Amino acid sequence: MSREYTISAGGITLANQPVTLIGIRPNTNCALEILHMWISQSANATSVQQRVECGLQVSTYPTVVAATPAKLKQGDPVSQITGGTALAAGTCGINASAEGAGAKSPIVQSAFNAVNGWDWQPTPDETIVLSPASASSFYLYLPVAALTLTNWAFGLVYKEIG
Repeated sequence: MSREYTISAGGITLANQPVTLIGIRPNTNCALEILHMWISQSANATSVQQRVECGLQVSTYPTVVAATPAKLKQGDPVSQITGGTALAAGTCGINASAEGAGAKSPIVQSAFNAVNGWDWQPTPDETIVLSPASASSFYLYLPVAALTLTNWAFGLVYKEIG
């Protein structure tokens, strides 16, 4: 049976800089499959384009706020991923206050209108799978500072494999 979890946040104020919205790093026991990601903003109705990317980052990771993954199926055990601020193996976090100096390697790059939000739902063949014990963290990132910094909501759904 698959075990799916979500990391999400709402009503978030972002720093006035490029910012990692979510970071997650697999532990040694399981791979992670990224199934769905979204971003929206509710502070105003100003039409503005916003860049977004997701990918892998190595070595020096962002400093994030610890977040606890929520299980999507009530009978599942808690996730093997726990909240952490430094994206050590087996941890995740949100809303980076400082971006790490490690190189970012984008996998998906896009742009969206802040009024409409962004929703990435890959086909089964297009999901992103992170290897167990990976030295890389996975990130959901705004590579350009947002024009409006308040009331952001974002999240991702992942599956633990193994």
